[in-house]
Amino acid sequence: MEIVDFRVDNKTAYLAGLYDGLTRKIAEARALAAADDSVRDLAEAEIKDLEIQQTDLLAKMEEILKPKAGENNSADPRIVMIELRAGAGGEEAALFAYELAQTYAKYAATKGWTFDLVDESLSLMGGYKEATFEITGNGAYDSFKYEMGVHRVQRVPATEKSGRVHTSTISVAVLPVKEVSEIKINPADLDIEFTRSGGAGGQNVNKVETAVRIVHKPTGLMVRCQSERTQLRNKEKALEILAAKIENQERQAEEAKYSAERKSQIGTADRSEKIRTYNFLQDRLTDHRIKKSWHGLERIMAGNLDQVFTDLKEGLAK
Repeated sequence: MEIVDFRVDNKTAYLAGLYDGLTRKIAEARALAAADDSVRDLAEAEIKDLEIQQTDLLAKMEEILKPKAGENNSADPRIVMIELRAGAGGEEAALFAYELAQTYAKYAATKGWTFDLVDESLSLMGGYKEATFEITGNGAYDSFKYEMGVHRVQRVPATEKSGRVHTSTISVAVLPVKEVSEIKINPADLDIEFTRSGGAGGQNVNKVETAVRIVHKPTGLMVRCQSERTQLRNKEKALEILAAKIENQERQAEEAKYSAERKSQIGTADRSEKIRTYNFLQDRLTDHRIKKSWHGLERIMAGNLDQVFTDLKEGLAK
């Protein structure tokens, strides 16, 4: 069975193969429509759907091949996946995971980067039990790579009538997605399941099975994607994320400072494991790795992370 190679040139060839396959299906549907009046309407509807898929594939191949404006030759990838997961604290932790995602989105907007939702699992109050985002832009990974770990929040939740302070945690995982990756994925090693998309997206998204869930059997890694409107795009993005996760796991196994398991990156989200504390009562953000605090938490949560990220880079480089 053919192995899908996620280096850029081979990926384009893979998409071109899919395009040729769609061309054959269109020709077959047209022949069927011409030969049998009873199925003409169905065949013509299928032709329209196949032509839309072809258009999507062409756009994807053009995007892969065209040079990126202002792109440099830095080793840092332009694309980074951010995974947030609620830990200790229940509903309050899920709500803070949502708020931190909004902070990251606002910061990305100030840099002119794209910030796209890949998958989400919502809590009863609209927080994130877990969510995955894709950030694209020069310098994105360089900025966010120090965010991985457990983030602790101390505050009085809006739902707390007695005024009692809650301590909650969320975990953040950061995965670089290299546009030229050496990872190869054998389709025989994949379990792929398509389901209806959940959450926001509208009726048109939810009526058909566009969401994809992929399990890589050799490693047990699982990826979900529901952000796109077609099965093809969701599957393609999920495979890119899976390649990044496999590459990340291999890198962790090779480097002594990382564990061989992905949970080393996000920890158990226990309150005692923390890289940072957001103390709303004292209007203070503290990073425990460099033992530094910043005041003006509301301003920071509004996406003003430049000073925090600059201090982190300097402090962790010492």
